Amino acid sequence: MKFLNDLTPTHDLTYSDVFMVPSRSSVYSRMDVDLTTPDRVGTTIPIAVANMTAVAGRRMAETVARRGAIAILPQDITLDAVRDMVGEVKSSHPVFETPVTVTPQDAVATVLSLLGKRAHGAAVVLDGGKPVGIVTETDCAGVDRFTLVSEVMTTNIVTVDKDAHLGAAFDTMTERHLGLVPVLDGDQLAGVLTRKGVLRSAIYQPALDAHGRLMVGGAIGINGDVRAKADALLAAGVDVLVVDTAHGHQDKMLEALPLVVDARDDLENRTGRHIQIVAGNVVSPEGVGDLVDAGADILKVGVGPGAMCTTRMMTGVGRPQFSAVLECAEAARDLGAHVWADGGVKYPRDVALGLAAGAASVMVGSWFAGTYESAGDLVIDPDGRPYKESFGMASARAVRHRTKDQSAFDRARSALFEEGISHSRMYLDPLRPGVEDLLDSIIAGVRSSFTYAGARSIAEFQERAVVGLQSSAGYDEGRPRDTSW
Repeated sequence: MKFLNDLTPTHDLTYSDVFMVPSRSSVYSRMDVDLTTPDRVGTTIPIAVANMTAVAGRRMAETVARRGAIAILPQDITLDAVRDMVGEVKSSHPVFETPVTVTPQDAVATVLSLLGKRAHGAAVVLDGGKPVGIVTETDCAGVDRFTLVSEVMTTNIVTVDKDAHLGAAFDTMTERHLGLVPVLDGDQLAGVLTRKGVLRSAIYQPALDAHGRLMVGGAIGINGDVRAKADALLAAGVDVLVVDTAHGHQDKMLEALPLVVDARDDLENRTGRHIQIVAGNVVSPEGVGDLVDAGADILKVGVGPGAMCTTRMMTGVGRPQFSAVLECAEAARDLGAHVWADGGVKYPRDVALGLAAGAASVMVGSWFAGTYESAGDLVIDPDGRPYKESFGMASARAVRHRTKDQSAFDRARSALFEEGISHSRMYLDPLRPGVEDLLDSIIAGVRSSFTYAGARSIAEFQERAVVGLQSSAGYDEGRPRDTSW
């Protein structure tokens, strides 16, 4: 990347402070762009879901992995829960989507409580593992909540075989005006297909491990028995290990990283399986250098740009994200490492600019909190608008969860020092309520950015991107208007 007119910025920059200048291009189609990440993680699009308790869980992990991204399971959940989540992600089909299922004897209330777990908008009714009906929210309208599913479900259903061609399945759904069909393995349910899902399967490549299973990552902190935690997550089968703390450039991190590296190397010696170690967060070249020396392969860059983070307002500590990524990526590149840009993205343009600054992948948290697949429960406000509650990992809620094994006195003392927002309502976008809808928007924008730069890969984009500086008026000029003047 270079700055327009060889400008040298005199102050640090956010994503909103910069814009990209078009270059001469021979890349005519967005489909000619390969977004495989250069960080050896194995992702085919440059998106990582942040290890936030309100965001990353099993549903999120398997859904984004089908489209080429990876989710990092949070450090605050129990090891048993991590094992279960990783196992369920690994057992999920890389193409067929995981359905919401009920039985004919379930109540309508059960259906309504489950539909918010997926973006499908429908549940498959199973009897002995065999699909016998489909039920939607519309089917449940106007009836008592104790009404049985058997009384409202649609029984004349269309199914497709697991070996059916996806194009033929799409044609069948289009001809029958269906949004979803169950996929059968013999007479048993193997998953579901949606029309959008079939189209996405033709555009995205799933993020798969060496055995062809969906990928998922896990996070650990720097306190306690770090080696034991690393061994446990590696044994559970995570595909990338994130060593995470708000202030990554500290002695405890530098002591913890070699322990994690030893655990990873032991696994590789036993199984031949190599995984990347991500560590952070840092915002300076010095932090990058020290963490790489301690064994990190990838540095997580960002202090304070996240939507749930009040670190800058509480402490005055942090750094504008574009400049932090730019300098840290250059330092990492010189050391043979990579960076993930963590936080500060609100629009697809920000993801593209993070990549232009040198990130191998961009981490997204709160933006994905307001989706069906996030870990929170779906809530309806008094105006009928659905939302999910999100919270920062230094908030009172997160601190309470993280310190649950401490004494009452120690927990109460820790609670005095939370920094993150305790909770925030993340409303589902009616046009993009699922995380895949947001991924479509992000990846379409990023692919288009690559064509403007004349780049077919992330490496080419980082080489060819030309970035200029703009005023707040310049940024506002680029914003579309949803009403007239």
